[in-house]
Amino acid sequence: MNTDTTHTDTTYTPRPIAPDALKQLRDTDDAGRPCVPYVDAEGGDPLRCCLRPIAPGERVALVSYAPLRRWARETGAAPGAYDEQGPVFIHADPCEGPEGGRSGYPFSRAGALRTVRRYDGQGHIVGGRLMEIPEDAERGFDGVFAEAFADPEVALVHVRAVEYGCFLFEVRGEV
Repeated sequence: MNTDTTHTDTTYTPRPIAPDALKQLRDTDDAGRPCVPYVDAEGGDPLRCCLRPIAPGERVALVSYAPLRRWARETGAAPGAYDEQGPVFIHADPCEGPEGGRSGYPFSRAGALRTVRRYDGQGHIVGGRLMEIPEDAERGFDGVFAEAFADPEVALVHVRAVEYGCFLFEVRGEV
């Protein structure tokens, strides 16, 4: 656990979409559609491959992603009806992933609303909560994740934007 009171490092690890999944998504997304790259002139939307906003002029793609389904394949879980897919932005070409030495949780603007969903080892929802990101976003997320993983049933947490319901990142039950 991070005991530094300046909170320059996160206690829990926000995970981007894995490189092998990105390779597949850049061909065919989880809804079976081909990837259609484009240049984003304005930028600002959240990239799930490197957990930062799109910079103006970057070549990206909006693809359908099923994070729980992919986690279930990896772990042998059976989420059943809890499996869902939705839109995420990724770089259209391979990228380096999150920058080394990055601190804080991604897409953490004070006042933004997030849904924090908890899943058990089979991929079933076992709880969740609405979170308004506080001024000290790291402390806020650390507290929400600590609360989630205090339940021994919780194996995985997804953070989603309330406005669009989009998957932002996941945290697994290791610290």
